[in-house]
Amino acid sequence: MTKANIPAVGIDLGTTYSVVARLDERGQPVTLVNAEGDRLTPSVVLLDGDDVVVGKEAMKAMSSEADRVAECAKRDMGHRAYHRVIGGKQYPPEVIQAWILNKLRSDAVQQIGPFEQAVITVPAYFDEVRRKATQDAGYLAGCEVLDIINEPTAAAVAFGFQHGFLNAAGSADRPRHVLVYDLGGGTFDVTVMEIRGSEFLALATDGDVALGGYDWDQRLLNMAADAFQREHSLDLRTNAVAVGKLWRECEDAKRTLSARPKAPIVAEYQGKVVRLEISREQFEETTQDLLDRTRFTCVQALRAASLEWSDLDHVLLVGGSTRMPMVRAMLQKISGKVPDASMAADEAVAHGAALQAGLILAKSDGRPATFSIRNVNSHSLGVVGTDPQTKRRRNGIVIPRNTPLPVSAKRQFKTAKHDQRSILVQIVEGESPSADDCTSIGRCTVADLPSELPAKSPIDVIFNYQADGRLKVRVQVPQMDRLLETEIVRENGLSKEHLDAWRRHISGQKATEYR
Repeated sequence: MTKANIPAVGIDLGTTYSVVARLDERGQPVTLVNAEGDRLTPSVVLLDGDDVVVGKEAMKAMSSEADRVAECAKRDMGHRAYHRVIGGKQYPPEVIQAWILNKLRSDAVQQIGPFEQAVITVPAYFDEVRRKATQDAGYLAGCEVLDIINEPTAAAVAFGFQHGFLNAAGSADRPRHVLVYDLGGGTFDVTVMEIRGSEFLALATDGDVALGGYDWDQRLLNMAADAFQREHSLDLRTNAVAVGKLWRECEDAKRTLSARPKAPIVAEYQGKVVRLEISREQFEETTQDLLDRTRFTCVQALRAASLEWSDLDHVLLVGGSTRMPMVRAMLQKISGKVPDASMAADEAVAHGAALQAGLILAKSDGRPATFSIRNVNSHSLGVVGTDPQTKRRRNGIVIPRNTPLPVSAKRQFKTAKHDQRSILVQIVEGESPSADDCTSIGRCTVADLPSELPAKSPIDVIFNYQADGRLKVRVQVPQMDRLLETEIVRENGLSKEHLDAWRRHISGQKATEYR
């Protein structure tokens, strides 16, 4: 297959639903349907013995085989294992995500032919550890990950394409400021973008990797479960199958409440039944604090971008959960603008990823770029040092959050003692001055320092933070005139051996326990 014939594929690997898109012969992004004929694939995995089932059938199994179903694995990315045991076994979240990616790719191949390269999206607020885990999931699924692109940025690119900003002339005759409000099934992002013709510049980003439509579902589930417990003195939440069945009822009710003022919910357990009717007012009241968290995050992001609500041209809605009327009403109230729902909320992110894939493939083929993206980092990156006064571990920030990417930055540290022969560079992500309150990314060691090196000798740590949010670290020891590119050892990441072993298993669609 020649470069010109390689399909430009973008994958929105969502917490609750995933979408695949490609560029057609005219360069238009189009959504690909899965083997079941649907545009959206549930991000749910059923481990049925040695067989792995992904998507709609796995989602159905939540009502009857919940103990063998994995869902919302995206929230566990960056952790060593999925948050609960599945079928008596434990799996890394990258593996569960890889099974989903494998299903998406296999279904897409049936329509557009064999391909391996794709752009995969991640929440803008994903830290470096979670981005690396997403790349690993792509590798496990047999993909060559061309790029990791932030979901709100991808949506903004799709928005720009739809409004003609990516044409040769570029119809954005002046800089446009867009706030992308991205409330998906499991994560929330807000990114403030500036569109200058065909240039997409992220000014600030913020978010919550544990907030999404799933949490609204959970509030309905608890309302129903509490009512059931009051009537029958039984807590159905102790039974995974009962919870799985009720969760599907609550998700349906949430969708109904976006279109109607009331919705029924039926809770069943041990032959007993409770029927409830939930009003939209009840639903909005019990989830108001969740909505307030998104409002606060929007305000913070706008402040970080040094803009006021009046400076915005568009408030763009992305993610299926933005269909809730309470979301649109809140945004209109605080912004003074009618939120822009012109994009397909569930598909815009995948469309933007496909456009980015097309851009990368065009550049590799020597063709001119039609647009450019400049993102910012969502978390500060630093190195752990010891405060000489208090002896406490401190976070020495090297790259502050909301710094335009890519970027290289350097910070100087000092050796702790005389004749120190090695140094341990511990890398953290976060805003707190205390290293213990930050997320550990990993560590690297520089050995064979010169003998008799005096205490407090300078050591330069250089970060190269790439556009996709991935980090490379170099250490310079001036006394040695050496510049060392070091490999980051990650605490929760899979080793190369484990990655290769899992890749072989996944290609055969076998479920194997992680050890």
